[in-house]
Amino acid sequence: MTGRATLLVRAADEILGTHNTITIRTDAETKHALDVLTRDGSSRSVAIRQAVLEAARRRERAAEMRRAVLRLDLGQPDGVNVAEELARDRVAER
Repeated sequence: MTGRATLLVRAADEILGTHNTITIRTDAETKHALDVLTRDGSSRSVAIRQAVLEAARRRERAAEMRRAVLRLDLGQPDGVNVAEELARDRVAER
């Protein structure tokens, strides 16, 4: 194997109930990750499918967390202009 071998896996498309083939190119890091993910006896196909679904869930969760932070009420301003304070401190340092 050259380290760039092509690995074909079948991933279930849960919405359509069909199967699609995903092609990935492996390198040493990817091969190691696959070894770790299949150490419990899982097939490469199952391990890759689970990894893809978990990555999507993490990304969706991170996006939802960003949206939640943007919706936070920041309260009333305290009258301190942070940029102005920093600029004043930098001038004083010179």
